[in-house]
Order: sequence, then C-alpha cells, then structure tokens
Amino acid sequence: MATTIKGPAIFLAQFAGDKAPFNSFDSICKWAASLGFKGVQVPSWDGRMIDLEKAAKSKTYCDELKGTAAKHGITITELSTHLQGQLVAVHPAYDQAFDGFAPTKVRGNPKARQKWAVDQMMLAAKASSNLGLNAHVTFSGALEWPFMYPWPQRPKGLTDTAFEELAKRWLPILNAFDKVGVDVCYEIHPGEDLHDGVTFEMFLERVKNHPRCNILYDPSHFILQCLDYLDYIDIYHERIKMFHVKDAEFNPTGRQGVYGGYQSWVNRAGRFRSLGDGQVDFRAIFSKFAAYNFKGWAVLEWECCLKHPEDGAREGAIFIRDHIIRVTEKAFDDFAAGGTDKAANRRMLGI
Repeated sequence: MATTIKGPAIFLAQFAGDKAPFNSFDSICKWAASLGFKGVQVPSWDGRMIDLEKAAKSKTYCDELKGTAAKHGITITELSTHLQGQLVAVHPAYDQAFDGFAPTKVRGNPKARQKWAVDQMMLAAKASSNLGLNAHVTFSGALEWPFMYPWPQRPKGLTDTAFEELAKRWLPILNAFDKVGVDVCYEIHPGEDLHDGVTFEMFLERVKNHPRCNILYDPSHFILQCLDYLDYIDIYHERIKMFHVKDAEFNPTGRQGVYGGYQSWVNRAGRFRSLGDGQVDFRAIFSKFAAYNFKGWAVLEWECCLKHPEDGAREGAIFIRDHIIRVTEKAFDDFAAGGTDKAANRRMLGI
C-alpha cells in the first residue's frame, strides 16, 4: 500500500527569535498552526525551542513538549543538529568561523569543540528516541572541502584519508542512533564533505553501509550544483528518509557561474528562493516520492534572498499542501479487471 507524504511542516531554525510569536516553542507552534502547518522540525541548539540535554534525560519533558505542540494540532517531525554536526569535522581553515556555533567554554580549542559536538549528537539520539521520532537531520562536517576544486592538484591519497577520518568520527554516532532506532539523515549540502551523490557513496562505503546512514533530500542545493535532482531520487530513494522543500534558481551569465564570484546572495547566479519563485520542478519531485512510497514529512525550509520570511512561510504552507499527492488505493483500470484464473492465464499465453 502506497503512503501519502505527511505535511506541510516547517523547519523552525530560520524563524526562531527574541520577539513574539517566535520566542517560545508554544507561541511558534501556535503561529505555525495558524498558517496551516501540521508539523515542526526543531533546531536542537536553540534553547528557546528545546533543552536538548533535558530532552535526552527526561521522557516526561519530551511528553510535555509534544503536548505543547499537540494542543495546536502540531507534530514534532524531527530534531536538527546542523550546527553540532558541522563541528564533528572542521578543517583548521574554518576554526574561527565555526567557533561561533559552539559554547564559549570550548572556543579556540578544536579538540574540546569536537568532543562537545559528539556529545551533542549522542544527546540528540536519546532525545529523538524520547520524543518517539524515527529520523534526525544533521550536517556531516568537512575535512576536505577546502580542496574541493584544488590548485595545485590534490596529493594522492588525500581524499581517502579525509573520508576514512570522517567515517571514523561518525561511526560511533551512527551506532548510538542505531541503538535507539533513529535514522541519521545527512543534508547533502555544499560546504560539507557529503555534498552530492558520489561523496555520499564514498562515506557510506567507509561506514560499512550502515543502516542508519541516510539522506535529507533538498533539491535547492542540487540546482546550484547543476546536478540532476530527479535522477538523484531514482538512485538514492532507499536512503532518502527526510525532505526539505526549498526552491532555488540558477541563472549563469558571461560574468558569473556556479562559484558566485564572491557576491552577496542577491547578486549570485545561484540563489535560494521562496517556494514557487525558483526553478525546482516540485510536481515531479512529489510524484517521485509518491511512486517510491516515501513515508516522511514535506518540511519547508525557508531561505530566500528577496522575500520576507513570514510571507515565504504563509505561501509555503499552501504550496506544499497543494503539491502533496494523496496516493490512490486502487488502479485506474480496476473497473476492467477480469478476476484471477490461473488456467485462463495459461490459455491466454498459449501454454
């Protein structure tokens, strides 16, 4: 039996803030429900939304969180550790830039920062379990990204060394999530060592095809890489467990292409856009997910260089709702079915 994708849901990271209704989990759930959202994906680093350590230790606290959401008709879809996952693997070139993702006590100390990040991932596994969730989204981090398009050429063995180390760091985390029955879904994203299909396969091989090593699919990142985002679903649908519904456009010129020329988001050839304002063929994507029996949520991630976020959220809820395909329970030509008769079938085949 095919499954209708769940949604619409919304990732709260880009909306949480210090002003109402975005400054508490209760009020932001009420806001999301007023727009028609049915679920929220929760950034685990934002104390206004969740206390991750408490959620890892207390099922009662998690039940209270779920109850807060439920009173507004909202489901918690997944937790996110994008910022903490990023810090599991950081090339030294990015130490200062990424220090801001970590608490003050570990800044300037890469080893302590990495340990903190791994501890956060372990807490996220327990918190996800206590919330009754079956999937979790994160970033892989990156050791080799500075050498993505190298000059001089990469020395032989550099990629193997980078991915072996990345797998070594993540394998204990994947095992911890496996113990609680939760999939780790890496958002395939430029800036991460896992940024396309090939790099995901390289990592997957090195974590021994771990059953919890899975994918969050976000077509916007593939538009900007000029990657076939529909073929990606055909290839990796068995590993795709989560879905960010995010739009983008790529308009190269004689002056600028994929790399963006160090320009602001507004002035780049590749730009993230609000749903419906970009070039992603979401009708085809939702059709493929229906055909492959995707059982997860359609989660709006709003990122747009032009439109106001509240307008993007309001329009996005409607956009996702209108794209969700309620899958059929019967074949369109069932009316012409002639029943099952093995003998008749053999006669029809002349055997």
